[in-house]
Amino acid sequence: MFIKIILNYILGYVRVIIEGYYIERFINICTNNKITIWNLKREKNVRLYLNVGKKEFKEICKAAKKTKCSVKIKNKKGLPFLLHRYKKRKIFLILLLIVLAFIIISSNFIWNIDIIEENNQELQNIYQDIEEAGLQVGKLKSSIDMKEIINQIRLKRQDIAWIGIEMKGTNVIVKVVKADEKPDIIDEEEYCNIVSDKVGVITKINAQTGTANVKVGDTVNVGDVLINGWMEGKYTGIRYVHAQGEIEAKVWYTKYKKVPYNTTERRETGNTEDLYSIKFNNFKINFHKGVSKFEIYDTIETENKFKIFSDFYLPISIIKTTNKEVEEIRKTYEVEEAKNIGIQELQEELDKEIENKDSIVGKNVNTYQKEDGVDVFVTYEVLENIGTNEKIVF
Repeated sequence: MFIKIILNYILGYVRVIIEGYYIERFINICTNNKITIWNLKREKNVRLYLNVGKKEFKEICKAAKKTKCSVKIKNKKGLPFLLHRYKKRKIFLILLLIVLAFIIISSNFIWNIDIIEENNQELQNIYQDIEEAGLQVGKLKSSIDMKEIINQIRLKRQDIAWIGIEMKGTNVIVKVVKADEKPDIIDEEEYCNIVSDKVGVITKINAQTGTANVKVGDTVNVGDVLINGWMEGKYTGIRYVHAQGEIEAKVWYTKYKKVPYNTTERRETGNTEDLYSIKFNNFKINFHKGVSKFEIYDTIETENKFKIFSDFYLPISIIKTTNKEVEEIRKTYEVEEAKNIGIQELQEELDKEIENKDSIVGKNVNTYQKEDGVDVFVTYEVLENIGTNEKIVF
């Protein structure tokens, strides 16, 4: 349908009004004679609006005459009528031809790459890897080997479960599915120990299979064996097993922050300025002076690419640069005020890090006053299940 509309625009078409009492018969004649009409709109059963190609206009006039209907041209559309209207304006015609040539040439290149990541799972440096594999903005479409690009990315990255590339117009859509991170699982038939994966003090241990290597109250480090993957019987002797059990320990989470007595805070004033630039592929033209009117400011830059249709991008974009004025405010804190600020911020960080608040059994705060500020340490004591399987190597 899109190709048909473009073709009719190039060849020219007219929007006509058919009036009469035999509109149904008129439509049947057009259908039987294979006259292409589209965008039909009926009004009060005696009036019909439709589009018809320039070359077939005479045919619908004959059909209207047979059905005693009148024909009126509402408007004329398409390239031939546009050229006729502006035939005396040579500069406009030349510019129009240049624009058409520019669009036709541009259609052979890639001007935009959309990366769609399933469930908004971010993949680090994925755009850079895609470019290195050969898919780049400004590259000729015929020179792109989709299968080769997919193979290169799959070989380079182990965190991708699936990748697909689809080309639409001058736009390339890359769909990526992130691979699930699976923990190393030791088969239950394999012999293994349970070792500590955190530093802590054992508060509870229950060896279901295997032999406990620690007791309540013991301090353990990362890598220490908690439950041995063997059992010893009076008559069976030592036999190796897949160790299983539950180990609970008290572990510590510590955060540190230095709060200076004298500090500078940045705050937005609410004043902004918008600056614009136009970009032709990699060539940029600024419509403003290079220096902002603000002395101190933060910058946000957005780029909007030109496109004719949903997937037909052009190598032209408008860049909007928004500068937000910022003022710097000098602040001086007393010792107690600095301590409270540090403690509050560190506790908020730890509360976000520890999901199960009921597992917190203790909090410890230490502050050390220095010449230029206060060093703050906040420690949470948390009860957690610890331990991971480690295969026994003979």
